[in-house]
Amino acid sequence: MSFLEGALRTVLSAGRPGAPTGPLVEPVERFVAEVAEVLVGLAGTVAGRLSASPAELERDVAIEALNIAMAIADADGRHSDTELAALGQAFGGRFGSAATVGLDGRSRWLEEPSTLFEILVGHDARDGTRTAWRYYELAMRIAHTTAGLDAVTSEAELAAIDRLRRTLLDTMRSGPPSPSARQASGGGPADPADAAAGTPLPAPEQLPPPRPLSELLAELDALIGLAPVKAEIHRVADLLRVMQLRRERGLPTTGGSRHLVFTGNPGTGKTTVARLVAQIYRTLGVVEGGHLVETDRSGLVAGFVGQTATKVKAVVDSALGGVLLIDEAYALVRGTESDFGREAIDTLVKMVEDHRDDLVVILAGYPDEMALLVAANPGLKSRFPTTIHFPDYSTEELVAIFAVMCRSASYEPTPAALEVVRRRFDADPRGPGFGNARAARNLFEAALARHASRIVDLTEAGTSVTDEQLSTLEPADLEPTS
Repeated sequence: MSFLEGALRTVLSAGRPGAPTGPLVEPVERFVAEVAEVLVGLAGTVAGRLSASPAELERDVAIEALNIAMAIADADGRHSDTELAALGQAFGGRFGSAATVGLDGRSRWLEEPSTLFEILVGHDARDGTRTAWRYYELAMRIAHTTAGLDAVTSEAELAAIDRLRRTLLDTMRSGPPSPSARQASGGGPADPADAAAGTPLPAPEQLPPPRPLSELLAELDALIGLAPVKAEIHRVADLLRVMQLRRERGLPTTGGSRHLVFTGNPGTGKTTVARLVAQIYRTLGVVEGGHLVETDRSGLVAGFVGQTATKVKAVVDSALGGVLLIDEAYALVRGTESDFGREAIDTLVKMVEDHRDDLVVILAGYPDEMALLVAANPGLKSRFPTTIHFPDYSTEELVAIFAVMCRSASYEPTPAALEVVRRRFDADPRGPGFGNARAARNLFEAALARHASRIVDLTEAGTSVTDEQLSTLEPADLEPTS
């Protein structure tokens, strides 16, 4: 028995006279009430897997909530009085005897789904409901609140939150689709090639209500590849969520810059992820509008004295309440000493400081050049402490991206055609400037042109073309022209 288990048993056995209070009480009460209500309705349909009575079911759900909270609290091996008190306030008096409460095997709450959660996933798959998704949202709230009990949230606690999230999401993928399946309704691109961007989001006042954090993170996870990027964005989001919960309860919070540096070759999804970051920041209250404004050197630097500062101010003003993405930002330090790029950097640093509460800036570009940019101004390094690297896509990921483009346009490549795609990507050198998803987009558009020519040749020869031929890409459509 760990120290936390032993101390907590003592607190639980003491009960909780009167109405319970404390930061964990509300998220635990909601979890127990909502999950137990669902299970009571299901008890007759899953005989042998659930307790018999509603009171026993509620107790089982309360133990489930307790194990989730303890898995996070115990992740860093440090057990503060604040954590122990909050756990006792939320759970004390719920159990007839603390000695009968199962507190062992907490690691499974991070690595394996519980029986109750698997029951909900099966229920959703059978009846088209969303009970597992609600369990997920309520469980993550318990996890975030627990991690925010102490003034400083440890990296181990953030890692535990991420393990719990992935366990639950991986289990749900075998059931009904999550709410992140918004592609048909315009919820955001799942294809990283769309990161070429260019279409501005609506002004903040035109935006719909903030989307749930769980939905945005699920959409992030649905992107092809980018595993290290997803992990880092999850960590940033978890830390911001914990700080949000602490502020809501009047607890002290640690400072920290929200600005980011994205490094990587073109077409690796930097703009797509930046759009999601903007929405995540809006949901978490970091920015009010959550819109994304994209620019580059040409949008910031003028050719005459006094004009650069004016251009920078105009761009920053348009991004207030949202996120400003500066692509190929390293270009600001190119040129001679008399170049106005450094003036743009100096002006940007000042405006970032002036608008620390209503602006987030993301600097994007090649890794080596971005290091030079951050070193060019002492104010950049302290204000942009977090760098997220976007790796090149593997051949298999590029083939998957190509297939997504085909499906989005109602085309279907044959297996032999995909082999040609795979061979062409394997032959592409992966040095600086490799196009990644943009290369996939170029290959796709060239294939459509060859396919169109092939179909026209058939019609001109008097051949009747079928619907299948109109939508099928053959190997000849993917071979390079001589």
